Amino acid sequence: MLSRMMSLFALAALSGCASTAAISKPAQTGWSLVWSDEFNGTRLDRNKWKPEESCWGGGNQERQCYTDRSQNIRVADGSLHLMARKEKFTGPDRPPEIANNPNRKKTQEYTSGKIRTLGISSWKYGKIEFRAKPPKGQGTWPAVWMMPANNFYGGWPRSGEIDILEGVNLGATCDTCKGGVGENRMISALHFGDYAPKNKIHDTRVALPSNALFSDDFHVWTLEWGEGVMRFSIDGRQYWERTAADWETASPLAKSNPVAPFDQPFYIMANLAIGGGLSEKNNDKGVADNVTPAAFLIDWIRIYQCSEDKEKGLACMQGVKEGK
Repeated sequence: MLSRMMSLFALAALSGCASTAAISKPAQTGWSLVWSDEFNGTRLDRNKWKPEESCWGGGNQERQCYTDRSQNIRVADGSLHLMARKEKFTGPDRPPEIANNPNRKKTQEYTSGKIRTLGISSWKYGKIEFRAKPPKGQGTWPAVWMMPANNFYGGWPRSGEIDILEGVNLGATCDTCKGGVGENRMISALHFGDYAPKNKIHDTRVALPSNALFSDDFHVWTLEWGEGVMRFSIDGRQYWERTAADWETASPLAKSNPVAPFDQPFYIMANLAIGGGLSEKNNDKGVADNVTPAAFLIDWIRIYQCSEDKEKGLACMQGVKEGK
């Protein structure tokens, strides 16, 4: 979460391709489903997910406590609901893996939900796909993202971070956005390099061809990830590609390994943050008084791996040749 301290403008300065046009259509064959959650029923599947309980704000002054309560995490109507509410709440400062001993208490003015597969499931290469509907409003910050299961190359960002979906302030004032509906772009990003302040980022922003708000309906996000290459798509339209030439790590363990740090298992998580540097410093600034209650809806999440090429994951990626 420390990666999220950068402002939108700072991120833009290091941005990759931001085109909304289709580059190519991802391959549709060869992928085998290895994990999924359709979010049917009325309970979160605790064999697949563990809610995070923390109030530390992700390292960038977010304003929520994440709780393991039905008020913030709910499975209903065929979807996961991560719900942010304005209410004072006191909980543990840090999540267990980075907690101090003792883990002090902290009070925040909002509550929300965050679920992770950390300690349960992780994957090296594959196709990560989900159907989601992010909320709108100044101060909202929904995300679906991946972090290394074991920090093989060291702490953040030496072991990398993959942000598939980030929605910041959807619908808020945006002078550079097209369509007249306000902020209508989603963010994808990779974080890597050395410890802050030497950390590095590549990111991009993408709008729908119609320039409508992503919060108006559900859309399907896809990450295809193989050895040395990542491709990002929305509704089957590829909008971004990064290769090993675009990333690096300062870890001495990566010597003579050109694809590090994105060659290790990563776990997946989904959350709805309120406030924080990236949202509060941009668009209409701060957190709007009427932004809550807000809900981030996820219809399903599916993980596939390439049955023909489990080691590198490249055989299922259209147009990718080994050694690219």
